[in-house]
Order: sequence, then C-alpha cells, then structure tokens
Amino acid sequence: MTAPFLPDPLLLPPTTLSGPGRIHALFEAVQDWGPRGLLVIGKSAVKSGLSTTLTQLAPPGISLDLAVHVGGEPTLDQLELLLQSIRSRPIDWIAAIGGGSVLDLAKAAAGLAHAHQSPTAYFNGAPLEVDPLPFLAAPTTAGTGSEATVNAVLIHPGDRRKKSIRDPRWMPRCVILDPNLLIGCPAPVIADSGMDALTQAIEAYTSRYASRLSDSVALESIDLLHRHLPPVYSGAATDDDRLGLLSGSYFGGLVLSMARLGIVHGIAHPLGSLYHIPHGRICALCLPLALELNRTSLGEKYDRLSCALEGDAISVIRSHLSAFDIHSPLEGVDISDSLEFIVKETLASGSCQANCKTVTRPDVLTLLRDLGCRLPTMTAERSSIHRETS
Repeated sequence: MTAPFLPDPLLLPPTTLSGPGRIHALFEAVQDWGPRGLLVIGKSAVKSGLSTTLTQLAPPGISLDLAVHVGGEPTLDQLELLLQSIRSRPIDWIAAIGGGSVLDLAKAAAGLAHAHQSPTAYFNGAPLEVDPLPFLAAPTTAGTGSEATVNAVLIHPGDRRKKSIRDPRWMPRCVILDPNLLIGCPAPVIADSGMDALTQAIEAYTSRYASRLSDSVALESIDLLHRHLPPVYSGAATDDDRLGLLSGSYFGGLVLSMARLGIVHGIAHPLGSLYHIPHGRICALCLPLALELNRTSLGEKYDRLSCALEGDAISVIRSHLSAFDIHSPLEGVDISDSLEFIVKETLASGSCQANCKTVTRPDVLTLLRDLGCRLPTMTAERSSIHRETS
C-alpha cells in the first residue's frame, strides 16, 4: 500500500519582486548574502546582452562570476560540472536567470554546493545533510514554476530516468518576476512553457491531494494562464499580459508543491527524456487525454474547471493546442523497445500516484496509443478493449 502523501509545509519565497525592470534590483536583493556571487544564465540572456548589463551593474565590493547553461533539460553530469566549478572558489550565493532548466540546475547547485555525496546519491534518495547557498530565481519563460518550488528536476544520463531532488530548504530566498525578461522569447517556447504551467495548475487542481487552499491558488493560476498566454504567444502582449503569464506560472509552482500533480507528469517524464521532447510540449499533448481519462472521477470539479477556462475544459485545451501549433512528435513512432520502461516509470511516479483516478497499466497504454505511438499488436488490442469497456 502506498503511504499517504504528506505535502511540504506551506512555503513561499520570502521575497518576490514583480514589475518591469525589476531585474535591475538583483544586487539590492542579495546585498546581505555576501560579496561573492555566481550568476547562472541561459544562452538567451547572453544573446540579449542582459548578462553584460548585470555584470556592469554589480556594485563595488561584489565579485560576480558567470556560468552559462548549454541548453536542454539539466542532467546530473551538468550539475556535477557546475558543482566542481563552484567548489573551486568561494561562492556566497547563486542567482539564476533563465527558463526552467536553468533555474533547476542552479537551484540544485545551490542546494548541493556543500553536500558530502555525489548528485547521483541524492537523486537516488539520500537525505540532504547541509543547508543550501542563498538562491535567487528570475524566470525568462512562464512554465515550470521552478522559482516557487522546493525541487529541481534532473535527468540521469545513464538510464534517462527523470525525477526531482527536493528539500524544503531549497525554496528560493528571492524571486524576480520581470515581464521584460519574456520579450523576445520565441513563440514555440512561449507555447510549450505556458502549456506546461497550465498543465501543472490543472493537475494540482484535480489531484487527489487537493485542498480548498490549493484549489483557490490553482484556479487563479488557471485563469491567469488562460487569459494571458494567447496574447503573449501572438506577440500582441502588454506588460500586464507578460506579468500575468509569469504570475500564473509562479502560482502554478506554489500549488504543485501543495497538492502534487497527476498522470500527465508521470508519463511526460519518461517520454520526454527518452524521445527528447520538450517537457511542456509533451505535457500539453497529454493534458486533454488525461482529462478524458479522469473526467468521471472529477465530478463537479470538471464543471468548475470549465468555468475557469470559459468553455468545456477538454475542448478549450484542444483549441489551445491548435492555436499554438502543438502536434505530437510521437505519431507513428514505434515504442515497443521502451514500452515496459515507460509503463514502470509512469506508474511508480509520485505524480501518477496523486492522480484523482487510480491509474492502471491499461490507462497508460491508452494514453500512449492516443498520442499516436505504435504499440506491440497485442498490447494495442488490449488497450483498445480497455477503452471500450471503461
């Protein structure tokens, strides 16, 4: 029997700064943390000149080093390399400016900077023995909500397992939500990351561990993301739209820590890591399929969700996928060799165990088939039979 989920204590970043240009308050925010900082950034921050601007803004007495994430979802190997760099010189604090991968990598580095074991040990469940370095997070995409969570999602490069290291002490001490940081973000990234945020909010709302408090935060997140994602994607956004999108993602991070997620994130992790699909894209594609699977278990919650989305929830999500040009890269892909790994990882994940409906192997097979995956013939037949009789 699975032990009941015990949520993290209700944790919030101690300081959240929001508004256009607030990224320039970074050094004011960290002034009491020590004189030696590390800025972990994505390639977009280098290309835009933001890293140069911030370096020039560093006040006298502040020593600032830079580390640029090479791209892609963070791996344990990348974390080990960053930790080696950190440990080669004294560092008092870490600030991260980037998408979810940058934030997760930097958060894990701050958390393990003085740890006694390898990142792999903690990835495999070893308890954390030390406090993290002070950490500041400034997202440049509205997606993972990593700026408001206590976990960092990483990939094991050897077997492509994807899961998180988490600890209540890993909540960022300061978050900066600057809508200017979204300017220039490519439309496909806006779509993928925005749909990831919307998926997180909806899964937390429909989780078996949801509460009245988490529901209220989730519905606020859903409303903000639903209203502000389309104009930001289309390029017709105002600062209010960009800040609304960032705020929706931020609330999504808070609520996933309160209530966990569901089958979408359970299956998205193995599929994304095995087939190198952006996390937000695979979440977006799985979301309407999961709502169909869960609909009979949701009762009135489905109606309230539809009200927040201003229409039938499944239809609205499918409309977003069409408007954002999100299509399944798994259409016609033969996953026979990876099938058992995908099923095992999905069913074992904490996200899947939080799903409002108890998820079975046939449920996973049905989702894979509906994504367009090619399954072994007998497996596909059993999946079809399950759908017809459920």
